[in-house]
Amino acid sequence: MLLARRDFLAQTGGAMTAAAAVSADGSTAAATAPGDDWDRVRELFALSGDYIHMSAMLVVSHPKPVRDAIDRHRRELDANPITYLERNYRRRYDEARAAAGRYLGLDASAVALTDSTTMGVGLIYNGLRLLSYQDILTTEQDYYVTHEALRQTSERTGASLRKTPLYDRLEGITEDQIVARIAGAVTPATRVLALTWVHSSTGLKLPLRSIADAIAEINAGRDEADRVLICVDGVHGFGIEDVILADLGCDLLMAGCHKWLFGPRGTGIVAGTERGWSAVRPSIPSFTDDATWEAWLLGGAAPSGPTTAARMTPGGFKPFEHQWALVQAFELHEAIGKARVAERTRELAGQLKDGLAAMDHVTLHTPRDPRLSAGIVCFDVDGMAPAAVVRRLRERRIIASVAPYATPHVRLTPSIRNSPAEIETVLRELRTLTS
Repeated sequence: MLLARRDFLAQTGGAMTAAAAVSADGSTAAATAPGDDWDRVRELFALSGDYIHMSAMLVVSHPKPVRDAIDRHRRELDANPITYLERNYRRRYDEARAAAGRYLGLDASAVALTDSTTMGVGLIYNGLRLLSYQDILTTEQDYYVTHEALRQTSERTGASLRKTPLYDRLEGITEDQIVARIAGAVTPATRVLALTWVHSSTGLKLPLRSIADAIAEINAGRDEADRVLICVDGVHGFGIEDVILADLGCDLLMAGCHKWLFGPRGTGIVAGTERGWSAVRPSIPSFTDDATWEAWLLGGAAPSGPTTAARMTPGGFKPFEHQWALVQAFELHEAIGKARVAERTRELAGQLKDGLAAMDHVTLHTPRDPRLSAGIVCFDVDGMAPAAVVRRLRERRIIASVAPYATPHVRLTPSIRNSPAEIETVLRELRTLTS
């Protein structure tokens, strides 16, 4: 049980933040908050104690504020589906966009709501306004979703698609090498640079700000229509890093909210600059773009101005209780503190990487430098296939996963719901793990 507010305040000397709690009428109020008490954070999750859950990168366990909000919306929708939807549809949608915008340092109008990273990537890349003489640049190390969406875009537009190797050897890689490799692959025809912030194959985190600065120098000599757009699959940095969109320097950021942010399952966002949004066109009708709705109702022409985030938000009837509970996910992260979340994740991942690096029978692939890594830790055990390692760990009540790439690795992904003691238990088991 969480401590009473006065007891918690007494123990922390008043140094606490307010976690989001949902009242009966749907408003938010201050409740006892985790602050720096990470045991208290863990108590917000209804995780089974039968396992050590090192799987935040895959799918979320809803923390209590999110769980409560989903349950409340579901009960009301089940009781009065039409009237509750009528009273809440637009208001809750606007609140979710505002919460995401606040988290990323943006106005709500710069945020589109989606169902997942995959949907966001597909909407953006298949919506790009490209000409046949232009090209799209990505890396050989990017994930299937990016490669497949870009392949479809290339076929649709006639623009060429190029994949450059991000590195020859990951061991010892530096920021300068990454930036030089990417900037050096840009040609006069390059219109889109499609990147992944944190790679789920190796745990490598790209120095996006440095890359953006290098691309800005290239763009300085180009006409607006030919400037390189930076589009980023950001899901494995989103909810971990203490940054806003302007810090990253990208034009469009796509991310699911049901991983590191611990938001409702089946939710995601796309955040963009004015320049980014103007470079894409919608492909799914929106229910929240008033101008397009009114044009259709009045029999007029659809709006011809720049694309907006509202127009890029897919319409349709959804699990509204999940989308509306996004607010509580963002509020919880803000309550704990983005900087604290980032620091805690770095500490746990660092502890894990240091322990793995000290094992002679383990090869660590994720950079130990926190500037080049986040929460994903990838490694191999000598003489064992990654899937066999995952099975053996599962037998020992540890949840790991295998990277779904041509060259797979074992992945452990510590998050704020884990503890240093759990990391030590995992390391102890891995020390004894042999073929």
